[in-house]
Amino acid sequence: MSAVAEKIKLVILDVDGVLTDGLLYYTAEGEVMKSFQARDGLGLRLLLEHGVEVALITGRTSKLVAARAKELKIKHVYQGRVNKLEALNELMEVLEIDLSEVAFMGDDIIDLPILSRVGLAAAPKNGHPLVMDHVQFVSKYKGGRGAVRELCDLILMAQNKLAPILKNTLEAGALFHEAKSSC
Repeated sequence: MSAVAEKIKLVILDVDGVLTDGLLYYTAEGEVMKSFQARDGLGLRLLLEHGVEVALITGRTSKLVAARAKELKIKHVYQGRVNKLEALNELMEVLEIDLSEVAFMGDDIIDLPILSRVGLAAAPKNGHPLVMDHVQFVSKYKGGRGAVRELCDLILMAQNKLAPILKNTLEAGALFHEAKSSC
């Protein structure tokens, strides 16, 4: 798994059931609400800050997804794309990378066309059973509950980027503690 993750230049995610828990909450006015895991967001930001592109491809269209992508600085967002393979092909033309350098996390059969083509196919713990037969990596976490973060950490670790991130974070924390103590 590490050898495959080491080559990843792009992580693509489905949204409902992967980046969210898959539950759709409706307000009395008919608006849809979704919840996103903050840890997943940090993992995606770390990928972006360390040279791995991130994209979203989802069959639904949502202002919430657009807002979350903007907040995380995800530039490649394909919404309302039931034919996810078509969106993948468009993205591959834009980024000019090989499918072997792509990781995709999906949770349902609509994701199989992409899962069967990328270098690293992944699913959350609660993905559909038919999907589980077509992935190399199954997170120990459910969608919207840390599955994306686990994939991010796997890639960062395989690319020898996670240890320096932790070291820098710990050093920054020590500096903050020293500055606070001297006040």
